[in-house]
Amino acid sequence: MEKTNISFKRIQQLAIPAVLAGIAEPVLSSTDAAIVGNIPEFGTEALAAVGIVGSFLSMLIWILAQSKSAISAIVSQNLGAGKLSDLQNFPAQAIYFNIALSFIVLFSTYFFVEEIFALLNADGLILQYSIDYYNIRVWGFPLTLFTFAVFGLFRGLQNTFWPMIIATSGAVLNIGLDFALVYGVDNYIPAMGIEGAAWASLISQIIMALLALLFLLKKTEVSLRLRFPLHPEIKRLVTMCVNLFVRSLALNIALMLAVREATGLGKEYIAAHAIAINVWLFTAFFIDGYGAAGNILGGKLLGAKDYTNLWKLTKKVNVYNLGVALFLIVVGLIFYKPLGLLFNKDPEVLTIFYGMFFMVLLSQPFNAIAFTLDALFKGLGEMSYLRNVLLGATILGFIPILYLSKYMGWGLIGIWAAILVWIGYRAVALVVKFWRKYIPLVEK
Repeated sequence: MEKTNISFKRIQQLAIPAVLAGIAEPVLSSTDAAIVGNIPEFGTEALAAVGIVGSFLSMLIWILAQSKSAISAIVSQNLGAGKLSDLQNFPAQAIYFNIALSFIVLFSTYFFVEEIFALLNADGLILQYSIDYYNIRVWGFPLTLFTFAVFGLFRGLQNTFWPMIIATSGAVLNIGLDFALVYGVDNYIPAMGIEGAAWASLISQIIMALLALLFLLKKTEVSLRLRFPLHPEIKRLVTMCVNLFVRSLALNIALMLAVREATGLGKEYIAAHAIAINVWLFTAFFIDGYGAAGNILGGKLLGAKDYTNLWKLTKKVNVYNLGVALFLIVVGLIFYKPLGLLFNKDPEVLTIFYGMFFMVLLSQPFNAIAFTLDALFKGLGEMSYLRNVLLGATILGFIPILYLSKYMGWGLIGIWAAILVWIGYRAVALVVKFWRKYIPLVEK
C-alpha cells in the first residue's frame, strides 16, 4: 500500500485550495453585509437584517452540512485501508440523504420565519427586511447541501482543487451580482436593495451546484443513480451525522444566543456584531484550510493505522495554523479602521465596533487550535466526542458567561467574552483527548 505523504508540499496542496473553498460561504454573507450596509437609506437596518438572517442560515447550513465531514471521513478511511472499491453505491446514497434532509429542514422553518426572527428580537423594519431577505435566499439551502456533499466526496478522495474552483467561482459571481442587483445598473437593472443581495446569493448557489454536478460526473467515477440495498457504511454515516447535528446545534445555539442578546442591545449593536461575526467567520474558514488538510490526511492515516505519522501531521497542521492566526491578527491590526468602514458608515455603529473588535483578534490563536483539531477529529471519526465537547463548551462555558455579562452590563464585549471562553474550552478539551488516546498508540 502506498504510504501517505504528509510533507510540507503535500499539506499546502490540500490546504491552500481548501482555504479558498472554505472562505466562499462567509464571502457570500460578508459581501451581502458590506453591500447592504452601505445602502443610502436604512443601511443600518439592512445590515442588521442580513446579520440576523445570515446567522440563522449559517446555523441551518452548519448543522446539516456536517454530513460533508462524515462522508469525507468514511471515504478517506476506506482509501487508507485499501477498501475504496468496497464503497460502490455509497456516494449516491449519501448525496440523496443530504438533499432529503435539506428539504425537511427548509419546509420546517419556511412557514414560521416571522416567529423565528421575532424570537431573535427583530422587530419593525429590521424584521421586515429579515423576512424579505430570508424568503429568497433560503431556496439556495438544498443546493448548498448538495454542493457540500460533493465537496465531502472530493475531500475523501484527497482532492481539494475542484471544490476550490466551484467555491471561488460562486464567490466571484456573488460579488458582481451584489453590486448589480442591490444598487442597480442605469437603464438596465433597477436597484433591488436587500432583496437584490438575496437574489445574488441564490443565483451564485445555483451556479455552484451545477458546477459541482458537472465536476462530479466528469472528474470521478461516481454515479448518481440510486441503487439499493443501502450500503453498510450508510448506518455509520447516519450515526456520525446525528452526533455532528447535535454538535452543530449546540454550536449554533451559542451563536444565535449571541445574536439575540446583541439585537436586544439596539440596532447599532446588532449591526456592529454583524460586522464582527462576519470578520470572525471569514477568519475561521481561512484557518479551516489547514484543518481540512488534517481531516483528509488524518482519516487516511487512521485507516492505514499509521499513528506515528498521524502525530507528526497533527503537530504540523497546528503549527501552520498558529502561523496563520498570527498573520490574521497583524492584518486585523493594520486594517482595524478600514474593516469597519467597509461594512457601514454610521458613526455610532463604528464606535461600538472599534470598541470590541480587539476581541475578534484575541480569538485567533484559540480558533487555530480548536478548529484544526476539530477538523482532524472529524477525519478520525470522533464524532461523539466532538458532540460532547460542544455541549460542554456551550452549556458550561458560553451560556454562564453570556448571562453573567448581561447581568453585569458588559454589553457587546461581554458577549464576545463568552465566545472566547467557548472557543478556549473546545481547544483545551480536544488537546487533552488527542494526548490521552492517540499519543499512547504512537509509543506502541
